[in-house]
Amino acid sequence: MEKAASFLSSLLGGGGGGGEEPSGEPAATVASILIYPVKSCRGVSVPQAPVTSTGFRWDRQWLVVNAKGRALTQRVKPKMALIEVELPPAAFDEDWQPTPDSYMVIRAPGMDTLKVPLVAERATLDDVSVWEWSGSAYDEGGEAAEWFSNYFGKPSRLVRFKEETEIRPTDPKYAQGYKLTFTDAFPFLMASQGSLDALNEILKEPVPINRFRPNIVVDGCHPYSEDLWKTIKINKLTFDGVKLCDRCKVPTVNQENGILGTEPTETMLTFRSGEVIRPSHKNKHKVYFGQNLVCKESVSAKGKGRIVKVGDPVYVLQT
Repeated sequence: MEKAASFLSSLLGGGGGGGEEPSGEPAATVASILIYPVKSCRGVSVPQAPVTSTGFRWDRQWLVVNAKGRALTQRVKPKMALIEVELPPAAFDEDWQPTPDSYMVIRAPGMDTLKVPLVAERATLDDVSVWEWSGSAYDEGGEAAEWFSNYFGKPSRLVRFKEETEIRPTDPKYAQGYKLTFTDAFPFLMASQGSLDALNEILKEPVPINRFRPNIVVDGCHPYSEDLWKTIKINKLTFDGVKLCDRCKVPTVNQENGILGTEPTETMLTFRSGEVIRPSHKNKHKVYFGQNLVCKESVSAKGKGRIVKVGDPVYVLQT
């Protein structure tokens, strides 16, 4: 019993089990924040990120689609891992607004640099689809289309989420009233350094955290304790853990060379599959790493100070 109690208190970091305001020790610290402006391309590590109604600002605002408007991801195009994306450093300040001279810069091996204006008149492309959702998006134009078509050797276009007219809701089974841009399923994904370290101890070849594409990496907690975090507080923002993240093929893509392998999924099947950690659940052959989050403050009217910074303490209010 004592062992269980001390494990529980280590998950909570002495932050209490259900109150609203954190007290005591934090359970972890925000170690890094990662934004993926173009879905399935490389992430950008940033010192801070403002929270918007759909997740972190700029996260998965853009999408590459094929000739039919279907999303392209590393599942079918692993070489997307080699596409680097850069935004102006000031873009992650809370009050920053782009000007006509602000660009997203895109680079890839063997390709010229592509500059995509952040403020421009754009046409609309209909019938853009990600998973079960379809709608309209802004088309980023001929130059971007030519760049991506050349890179993949197939007609492709770059589109931007059209927040003025489109709403893509989260799955109401897990989180009602929240919305997304082109993220897979939920606005935020959190994973811990402890979980990665524990996994790397048993892998023949260690993998970096970029295999799992989290938005928030926390450090200082026990491996996989984030699985159990129901409500956490970071910088006065309340995040709810709504669903363990079941992993697709992407973690098996080496993010440095774009080559598809079998690890870490093969090893994770032995101890992180539904069969092992969620025996009553129907998805027995999925593997789980990280926790999907929603932010309660994202649904209310805009307020100041909605920002997560590297170094912020993480308080667990409920497990």
